[in-house]
Amino acid sequence: MPDQHLTMPAPPHRQTLTLRDLCTALVESGEITQADADRILTANLGSASSGDRGQPRHPLELVAIAALTSQNDGRTLDIERLTQWLGRWAGQDYYHIDPLKIDTPAIARVMSYAFAQRHGILAVEISQDEVKIASAEPFKREWESNLRQAVRKNIVRVVANPEDIRRYTVEFYQLASSVSKASGGQAPGAAASQNFEQLLDLGANKNPDANDQHVVKIVDWLLQYAFDQRASDIHIEPRRNVTQVRFRIDGVLHNVYEFPEHVGIAVTSRLKILGRLNVAEKRRPQDGRIKTRKPDNREVELRLATMPTAFGEKMVMRIFDPEVLLKSFEELGFGKEDRERWQTITSRPHGIILVTGPTGSGKTTTLYSTLKQLASPELNICTIEDPIEMVEPAFNQMQVQNSIDLTFDQGVRALLRQDPDIIMIGEIRDLETAEMAVQAALTGHLVLSTLHTNDAPSAITRLMELGIAPYLIRATVLGVMAQRLARVLCPHCKQPGEADPQAWQTLTRPWKAPLPRQFYHPVGCLECRNTGYLGRAGVYEILSLSDKLTRQITDQCELEQLRLDAYKDGMKSLRLSGAQKVAAGQTTVEEILRVTPESQR
Repeated sequence: MPDQHLTMPAPPHRQTLTLRDLCTALVESGEITQADADRILTANLGSASSGDRGQPRHPLELVAIAALTSQNDGRTLDIERLTQWLGRWAGQDYYHIDPLKIDTPAIARVMSYAFAQRHGILAVEISQDEVKIASAEPFKREWESNLRQAVRKNIVRVVANPEDIRRYTVEFYQLASSVSKASGGQAPGAAASQNFEQLLDLGANKNPDANDQHVVKIVDWLLQYAFDQRASDIHIEPRRNVTQVRFRIDGVLHNVYEFPEHVGIAVTSRLKILGRLNVAEKRRPQDGRIKTRKPDNREVELRLATMPTAFGEKMVMRIFDPEVLLKSFEELGFGKEDRERWQTITSRPHGIILVTGPTGSGKTTTLYSTLKQLASPELNICTIEDPIEMVEPAFNQMQVQNSIDLTFDQGVRALLRQDPDIIMIGEIRDLETAEMAVQAALTGHLVLSTLHTNDAPSAITRLMELGIAPYLIRATVLGVMAQRLARVLCPHCKQPGEADPQAWQTLTRPWKAPLPRQFYHPVGCLECRNTGYLGRAGVYEILSLSDKLTRQITDQCELEQLRLDAYKDGMKSLRLSGAQKVAAGQTTVEEILRVTPESQR
């Protein structure tokens, strides 16, 4: 920042920072004017200094509320910028507390909750030789000698946002306490002395029940934490002696927590109860659903899937946000040309439309969004899914039930007797389902479905491999769209840089696309959790079967030739579609190369 080389004021006389000390120092460093300081001091006399639950607010928070503009660089002095400035004043590094990188059990063992609360400090990093302690009171030092003697390590002081310290001190210690008590141990910082009855209680709690209050708290924290971190999936994975929790955020898995083995079992059992699964059955995979609410009170649905593994029962929860259905094609990442091609294909009255891509590439979201756009009171839209991923009132949705022989092909057969206009089949995975899809298309229905192939032309050869005759494919398939999800650069911190001709050529060959003026690169900030990326958008390859391409579909059809003819007919490859997003500054070459298949080179 421009002001970091300016002379900083002398430290205050008192160890505890007051609002007057802070305002005086901000004026001396040129960040605010004396008039601004007087206005803040006048506004915060008396009761105005009380924060949540009657706790006094930190002086930094009171200045941040005023939303003043820095006299040095013209930027708003929010709580984070003020915290960074405080760090420079105190000669200590600024530290952003990222819950994904905090070893909660370890930091809870460094000091008791009471000690952390009393001094307004929080351990954030622990190594073999030192402990990093975050505080919003950088001039207070009376606790240092006691803590140094207790941990027998060097203390490294850093400055952190007072709001974060207050929030995470409560959250981290509550979680560590719940896990410890569910494990049958002491809460961090608890008294060492216990009577005989307490020891008996702890012994009885060696294998906690799924309805144990501490297990309930852990599950509540886990779900709310996942929502807060924008996770799309929660993985609870048993390992040898521990249970690992991971979140998938913007398509990438992050380690979050490790529970003791029996606590992990209790957490999984609790989630199975919420999802109405058979808690006693651990040898067979099961599926279920949970409906809950986010912190902002919006309803959200989770799909549960369990699987037996070598070390126990693994569970994955996929989080479905109903607001995804309200997204337009532009918000999903469709360019103008892609949108027009897709709408031309889906506006046809009958035929088969396929969406392809690997698991987690957004196929179901695209199908739901397309059906939502097509839905009207004049149309009967029916779906057969395994399982129903998002419940939508505008559709008639049926779930596959293999236990009673309600398979995809049986489901389509039943749907055809329901006078449908549009049918959505969750996935074509065998000949019987493919034949029913063809039959539905030949009898005047529009059929949408998914296939697992690497690109759009491969869907044609995949249908032939399943056993569908080429003449039936020519008569029914209208188009195929392959897609991937690429992370989008964070708009708050992305930085322009020089374009790399070699990387661009790798991305766009064999086409000769003009080199953009510049590339944008990920940096990392608070908004994107220091990843440099914020959210994901689709990259699409749309194959519209023209008369010329349809004639290519024969018993002697070669995939490579079909792909080349499709490119000549106007289809853009996944990588070329991704290159447009790179040129527009939305993502990076590395990200597109990561998510698109080798065959696209």
